[in-house]
Amino acid sequence: MTRNASIDRTQDGAQLQKRSAGQRTNAPLERVTVNLTARSSQALDHAIEVTGDSKTDAINRAIQVYAFIEEILSNGGVAYVRPSSDAELERLRFI
Repeated sequence: MTRNASIDRTQDGAQLQKRSAGQRTNAPLERVTVNLTARSSQALDHAIEVTGDSKTDAINRAIQVYAFIEEILSNGGVAYVRPSSDAELERLRFI
């Protein structure tokens, strides 16, 4: 189940296609097959339940977030998360 693109019209009547956040309209797609562990499969199910995203959108977003965090860490940076508004910051580590 993927989100439908919406159509907008400019002042001259031309159609513009708008996609959900993070999606490119003219980018080529690459089809891949992945084998998920039970834990990853459960996390994916939880992510789509919480966000309403499709599995494809959730996986795309997860890969982008992972690459972003890895870039920070590989450059000597540190990433922190706050699990809730009243919680202390916790250092994010990948093992």
